[in-house]
Amino acid sequence: MESLVELTTLFWRNRPTFITGGTGLVGSWLVKALLAQGADIVCLVRDWVPSSLILQPQQIKQVRIVRGDVRDQRCVERVLGDYEVKTVIHLAAQTIVGVANRNPIETFESNIQGTWCLLEACRRSPLVEQVVIASSDKAYGIQESLPYQETAPLQGRYPYDVSKSCTDLIAQSYAYTYGLPVVIARCGNFYGGGDLNWNRLVPGTIRSIINQENPRIRSNGQFIRDYLYVKDGANAYLQLAEALERNPSLKGEAFNFSLEINLNVLELVEKISTFMNSDLVPLILNEVSSEIPVQFLSSEKARRILGWEPFFSLESGLLETIQWYREFLAHE
Repeated sequence: MESLVELTTLFWRNRPTFITGGTGLVGSWLVKALLAQGADIVCLVRDWVPSSLILQPQQIKQVRIVRGDVRDQRCVERVLGDYEVKTVIHLAAQTIVGVANRNPIETFESNIQGTWCLLEACRRSPLVEQVVIASSDKAYGIQESLPYQETAPLQGRYPYDVSKSCTDLIAQSYAYTYGLPVVIARCGNFYGGGDLNWNRLVPGTIRSIINQENPRIRSNGQFIRDYLYVKDGANAYLQLAEALERNPSLKGEAFNFSLEINLNVLELVEKISTFMNSDLVPLILNEVSSEIPVQFLSSEKARRILGWEPFFSLESGLLETIQWYREFLAHE
């Protein structure tokens, strides 16, 4: 995490910071980055995930854990009040597109209701100074013009995409109606060490190659996506909060964060295979439905206003990720 440590500022030192979704991929690395900067962290945890990085002994001792659900507004209000929280970073969500297609109600409740409960709790908490909301490139839905710009309409069609469009719009509503200090991050597909959902492309491909098995591709291999290393994603959330402190007029604004390198699935698998010196041929299952075929973002606004730049190239991020899984699976 050296690259994130370089961003250390007095802003985070001893700052009461509330994170939802801290056991997830991005949340775990975000907690690690904030601990390095001396923040006073409170995490809301619904499900105990023993494999999560945040629950490892070296981190859990430094974090206050509150068991609860982000849909429980009273619980969230109590946490914000009891711990005198100043900065909120809302990551909690059902993030698996396939799960959303099979079980849309759970996804709508977690992602949409969870967002309005959190924002209403923040509105009632006078000490809260910044709220960073994790939206997604999926919020844009299918667009005729690419790359996605922040001015594009939010028009998700499929369950997960709709949940993110709604999350985004609700956050904007609280900013413009109530003056709540909210900013919104729209990122591409995250990857990095610690993601143990083996159905996802990057961890699943790496594990298959380590196990000398053919990587399995759920789609036809031609879906185009942005991929963002998880450490750069964590950095983006931190920079958003700091920017809102410096410039309160940013409330209600949304920012895209992307490496601005769009690849189809087969191209990404080929890169991973090359880095791992593998000639295993991927199995194309072509099982995917109800997903957007082409998505990629422009980060011009984030560069211009926030001065954001990714620390990691696709190559350096993938190499770190491969090494993380080699060590993890060897230990397992």
